[in-house]
Amino acid sequence: MDIAIAVIIVMTLVGLVFGLVLAFANKKFSVEVNPLIHIVEDILPKGQCGGCGFAGCLAYAEAVVLNPDVAPNLCVPGKAAVAKQVAELTGKIAEEVEPKVAFVKCAGSVDKSKKAYEYIGLQDCVAASLLQGGPKGCQYGCLGFGTCVKNCPFDAMTLGENGLPIIDEDKCTGCGVCESVCPKHVIELIPLGTHVAINCNSNDKGAIARKLCTIGCIGCGLCVKNCSHGAIKIENNLAVVDFKICVSECSESTCLAKCPTGAIKGYIEKMPEQSIAAKATENKTLAD
Repeated sequence: MDIAIAVIIVMTLVGLVFGLVLAFANKKFSVEVNPLIHIVEDILPKGQCGGCGFAGCLAYAEAVVLNPDVAPNLCVPGKAAVAKQVAELTGKIAEEVEPKVAFVKCAGSVDKSKKAYEYIGLQDCVAASLLQGGPKGCQYGCLGFGTCVKNCPFDAMTLGENGLPIIDEDKCTGCGVCESVCPKHVIELIPLGTHVAINCNSNDKGAIARKLCTIGCIGCGLCVKNCSHGAIKIENNLAVVDFKICVSECSESTCLAKCPTGAIKGYIEKMPEQSIAAKATENKTLAD
């Protein structure tokens, strides 16, 4: 009994000594944190998306406060409003950043594209792509397992019944997480004001592309010939849009009507006064 009490007393004393040592060390070696860091962090969206190039919102807040070379407009989800606040707090100038939205460069849904084989395995695009590039016939197309959807920090994506991701443009911040996790590089960030975007990612030659997907780009060049501003060109058998020219120069999307496969999607710049229904109607009119 006496031994047990002695052990308890000794352990208590040892605990107190170590506690005092740790308390002293904490005070002696503590680093004072700039309170402005937490103020900046509080105004960030907390998506932890990494779109700024830093490992989370706190890391960016520390960098933008302590490093004079870090710009205040790197928080893509926060857009101009957050950039302005960060600039005011840090005494920096926030240059205007072009707002972008995620776009899926593939329209090869399950009813429009062919399969190379039947895949039974982990329902993840990265995992599926490791097996001979994935089960889709077109090796450049969306695999449809929703890895981008699972990784979207703002719940701006859902997986449609046709096997393709659907982007909610009102929720999409353009952070780029979906773009970075896609093993096929099917997702691209495009300017909100663009008029058209190519609904295909294939570099196969025309005959092969058409055989694998009925709505794929065949690289025929009709869109190039019918774009009076030179905003479209063919690269590696695929039409590519120069969005800067498309946004600034184009007034009517003549390329839409000439595409024989429908691989070009008509886009409408978001306007505050437009309802979702009105925008959908305008898009349909352009497509027709």
